[in-house]
Amino acid sequence: MSWSDILIIVGSLVGVAACIYVVQRFVPHPLRERHNDVAGFIFAAVGVLYAVLLAFVVIAVWENHDAARKTTFREADELAGLYWVSRELPLPLGAELEQQTLQYAQTVMHQEWPLMKDHKSSPAATQLVYKLRAGVMSYAPGNEREAVLYHNAVDHLENLASARRERLNQVDEDVPALLWVALIAGAVLTVGFTFLFGLSNTLSHTVMVLMLTGLVVVSLVVIKEMDFPFAGVTKIDPTAFEVFLDRLPPPRTM
Repeated sequence: MSWSDILIIVGSLVGVAACIYVVQRFVPHPLRERHNDVAGFIFAAVGVLYAVLLAFVVIAVWENHDAARKTTFREADELAGLYWVSRELPLPLGAELEQQTLQYAQTVMHQEWPLMKDHKSSPAATQLVYKLRAGVMSYAPGNEREAVLYHNAVDHLENLASARRERLNQVDEDVPALLWVALIAGAVLTVGFTFLFGLSNTLSHTVMVLMLTGLVVVSLVVIKEMDFPFAGVTKIDPTAFEVFLDRLPPPRTM
């Protein structure tokens, strides 16, 4: 958890505690206690509605985060498939494609990955995809075996490009601004509603409200961190490409 997240949580708890103190000071609990039954009924409905909204968003961002992780492994798998097919192609084209495949993995890991947290992509990685496509398309199969290799290389290359586009599309936030407004407004309404209850024991009331506040704020912080799959505390690392580079034999020389 980052320092900004901790500051949000602590600040929210302090703010709510201060609000409870003000309410307790200017609206004594006997005045609020008269309406506990009605307030409790309405609070139950508000709490259920907000819990459903919160659970829906948490599941949505988790699924998007998991899909982005799977996309990176699919992209690395297609890159590995292209590398192995390239090793069967004749020189110098095969060795050239091998070098470009490894260069693409290195570029994605060391150049594009840091850029994705700022919602950007690497032009160098894009150019390497163009070079790979140009190299594969320039190959003219001379027999049936070479034709099979050519078609496999084309399939891996197109799937690689598709997975890369999908990964770059998943860089953007998944929760729209309007939904964030609903989440924050719902949190304020849900927590604020607890101020209407009147309890003779101020400490117990404060502790219960702060526990609810902490739960809601932590849930919002989790959504914030997981909203950007390639940034934040829960960011996805380029593990798939590291595995790709670790398990391949060295490329041939041209």
